[in-house]
Amino acid sequence: MLRASLSALILFAAAQAQTFRAGAAASNITPPLGSGIVGGWSAPPAAHIHDELHARCLVLDDSSKKLVFVVVDSVSVNREVFDEAKRLIQSATGIPAANMMMSATHTHSASSARGENPMVIGAPLDDYQRFLVRRIADGVQRALNNLEPARIGWGKGSVPQHVFNRRWLLKDGKKAPNPFGGEDIAVMNPGRYRGQLLKPAGPVNPEVYFLSVESTAGRPIALLANYWLHYVGGVGPRHISADYFGVFAERIRRLLGADDQDPPFVGILANGPCADVNNINYGATGPEPRYKPYEKMRIVANDVAEEVLRVRKTVQHRDWVSLDAAAADLTLAMRKPSPELVERARAILVNPPPDANDPLHTAIYARRTLDASRWPATVDIVVQVFRIGELGIAAIPFETFTETGLEIKSRSPFKDTFTIELANGGLGYLPTPEQHDLGGYETWLGTNRVEREASRKIVARIMDLFGSVRR
Repeated sequence: MLRASLSALILFAAAQAQTFRAGAAASNITPPLGSGIVGGWSAPPAAHIHDELHARCLVLDDSSKKLVFVVVDSVSVNREVFDEAKRLIQSATGIPAANMMMSATHTHSASSARGENPMVIGAPLDDYQRFLVRRIADGVQRALNNLEPARIGWGKGSVPQHVFNRRWLLKDGKKAPNPFGGEDIAVMNPGRYRGQLLKPAGPVNPEVYFLSVESTAGRPIALLANYWLHYVGGVGPRHISADYFGVFAERIRRLLGADDQDPPFVGILANGPCADVNNINYGATGPEPRYKPYEKMRIVANDVAEEVLRVRKTVQHRDWVSLDAAAADLTLAMRKPSPELVERARAILVNPPPDANDPLHTAIYARRTLDASRWPATVDIVVQVFRIGELGIAAIPFETFTETGLEIKSRSPFKDTFTIELANGGLGYLPTPEQHDLGGYETWLGTNRVEREASRKIVARIMDLFGSVRR
């Protein structure tokens, strides 16, 4: 009898020790009117806030380790901002920085979280960056306050109708001029070359991945999805908006019937490797459809949310899974302009052409060339992975090409894998070596900042980290 009682107590204690918990919260990070809206070639002052911006936070706890996700409505966030937020959170909670994955959605209708000059690395934080640090830290603390026993599940669906490779090769070996006086084989957003398009320069990934947590009673707590598509756009003039990422968060909440909950349900959409993918089908024939402001992003967000809901209904949420995380710094060489390019840039800026007469943005890239000449020789980036049961998640601090994300997925030791881009920093575009050879906007100096082999080095380090957290 005593032995049976002891066994029962041991089993009960083990069950208690392996309680899985989850908590979520969203911090409002909307800047004031008048803030510059970044994402285009200029930064006009915001005149209207169409929808609020947020840092959406999710904390998972397997009773021995905690993992933190933060997804910020911003075009990109400097590493220094995320590092300072992690420092505050670690100091207050003891959660290691390696266990915090922070990323930007890449909305093009938000103010800058990259400082006064995004081309300068390591500048002191400005007022909005300091505000963002505090709001991220507060959001994570609130998510921790909301921790409760939970179940977790994940899955993937397919939404192919909204992803198109935006880099194209031209017929008959035709090339396109670039702002450095050379020519490119690949062209981004080649609307002016309609009728001359041969084929896309890379693949797309139609899949949408998601991670769902609910209370032990079945109440939705949060859902984090990952879709590999650039911002959609189509906002009103000088409007602040979270783009389709924010629409998804609201739509999935309504579809799950999670309105008016306490604590509130948090929907999250993190961006995946989509540096060369957008929502425009340049291969289509006939006139492009016309959309009212916000109409197209609603269509995209609704389709993604409805597919997530469809698949979620088939997912079995688990009472407990183990969690793990690993992160490492990786040193990459910074690209440097040749003396000839520097001299050419200086000559252009003596009498720069007005923007209206500069379709190649030669003056902008002349300034970026001079900025690049002052970059340090190397830069340290954070490469990171999470493991949630048999699910692997990679994080890369660049706008990452879809083919890189697909390579990570194919080489991953885990049954399911997805990648979050612009995570733990944002250092521009990350073309593969093969895409560097084709040229195009994503490869231009200033748009891309790091060495040609960077994508290969990052993938190799991710595979090492996946190996370290594999059970």
